[in-house]
Amino acid sequence: MKQIIGKWKFPALLLTGLGLSSLGDFVYLVAINLLVLKMTGSAAAVAALWVVGPITSILVNGWSGSIIDRSNKKKIMIVTDIIRAVAVAIIPILPSIWMIYAVLFVINVSKSFFTPTSTTYITVLIPKEQRKTFNSIRSLVSSGAFITGPAIAGMLFVVGSLEIAIYSNAILFAISAILIACLPNLDSGQTQTTEKLQFKKLKEDWKEVIRFGKKEVFVMTIYFSFIVFDIFTMAMDSQEVVFTQRVIGLTEVEYSLLISVTGIGYAAGGLLVIFISRFLSIRTLIGTGLFMLATGYFIYSIASSFTIAATGFIILGFFFAFSNTGFTTFYQNNVPVEMMGRVTSIISVLQSAVSVVFLLFIGIMGDLLPLRYTIVTLSVISMVLAIIVIILVAQKSRKVYFVENQSQKIMET
Repeated sequence: MKQIIGKWKFPALLLTGLGLSSLGDFVYLVAINLLVLKMTGSAAAVAALWVVGPITSILVNGWSGSIIDRSNKKKIMIVTDIIRAVAVAIIPILPSIWMIYAVLFVINVSKSFFTPTSTTYITVLIPKEQRKTFNSIRSLVSSGAFITGPAIAGMLFVVGSLEIAIYSNAILFAISAILIACLPNLDSGQTQTTEKLQFKKLKEDWKEVIRFGKKEVFVMTIYFSFIVFDIFTMAMDSQEVVFTQRVIGLTEVEYSLLISVTGIGYAAGGLLVIFISRFLSIRTLIGTGLFMLATGYFIYSIASSFTIAATGFIILGFFFAFSNTGFTTFYQNNVPVEMMGRVTSIISVLQSAVSVVFLLFIGIMGDLLPLRYTIVTLSVISMVLAIIVIILVAQKSRKVYFVENQSQKIMET
């Protein structure tokens, strides 16, 4: 028992810190949308909030990875959590909507540093044989934040106000920073922390990522496949309210219930993966998760009633943890930790740029063509992409990419 506690002491602390940070993101997401709507009464002003994130990613992620890989990961996570805590806390006293947008930009810059940094820190802290279990627990924690975040925000609105919800969110980020401060410093031996970032070095970092991509074509192919899959599903999600109400014909109450059912699916799938991930190979988690996610979206795309739509949402929610755990573990095992920050950040720039263009394109197509055709087409393409990934990961010649530790071979299923 002592050995198990010792083995999971720091991972549990990290999971708690990341969980509180994720919870803060979801509470903040609900609160800031309602605050801006309350201040302006404008749907366009609320919609603009969703553009800040991708724009920030495009502007920041091209160079943030270079800093992350050369800096102390623990300190970056602590500082970015503190910045988010302070930034969120001052939002209620800001007199102008443009000042809120400016602070929101700062928050998203901090998140652009925190996310890839935490991925790198996890890879260093968690031994290879523990990563699958850790990632499955993290999926459950994220699902829990997805469910409880909006619920906590709603409860705070009832018993208090928008301002109280926002201040509570700032406290969550502060607690996360405190917990992360209790974790070990894994970069104590680094000397690069004071290295000055110059354009020449930034250019070389991009070239290094490109060289890695050319060398590890299979790893990058799987990585880009997941990114493309995410972009397609994001496009379907962006039209979710319009599709469910105008095409399927659901009421606002039914739509809210649909979201709740999806959250339950997320939690149930995350909980199951914790217990069975050790018995499943990374290949199985990726293949099963991705195919069933696509299946869930396809059922949703052809739905004509609440029951059918709910079935699709439960399936995609349930199997999200499978694909997420499999892909995250695959990524951690095959991307060198010393350049993981740069790979994650640079690729996310491309992802954000493509996402913005593609989301605008889907919005236009939704006006020109029946939305049903658009959603069905996207779901079918997602299904084809999932099948292609399954074929790729099933190849015996690629087995080396899915080994989970040095002494044990993957259990093929």
